[in-house]
Amino acid sequence: MRRGAVSSRGRTPEAQGMSVCVCFNLRRATRAITQLYDEAFRPAGMRATQLAILGPLRAFGPVTITRLAEATVTDRTTLSRNLRLLQRKGLVSMRPGTDRREHQVAVTERGRSALRKASPRWERVQGGIVRELGKPRVRRLLSDLSAVVEAARCC
Repeated sequence: MRRGAVSSRGRTPEAQGMSVCVCFNLRRATRAITQLYDEAFRPAGMRATQLAILGPLRAFGPVTITRLAEATVTDRTTLSRNLRLLQRKGLVSMRPGTDRREHQVAVTERGRSALRKASPRWERVQGGIVRELGKPRVRRLLSDLSAVVEAARCC
């Protein structure tokens, strides 16, 4: 079929390919979920991307940027840029680590307060997703997503 032609199902071959593309579909799902959580966090002055850094950082305690990047599967340069934004807002602190090339990062009291303010909103959205999909499906989804991360690391 020539490029731009429409199949009997009414979709181009490119569109059909997108329907099975893991990257496209994960990014599509991520955008939808991020928009949902961002809307819920807006009154708390928070974004889902910020919570995705602050939550694990609070759990780890002071940690190197490299370790946090590995744990969150985030490019170190992107994470450093986002941490600088959080630092300007007073939500995280950064200090030199034992190795001068490395920095330790930690959640500040202001960051912990922001997390406490966002927590009920997270619980509301998370609960809605769990109710909509059902607990068994959410457990499978989380397990499958962990498997996807592992598969991506070894390919």
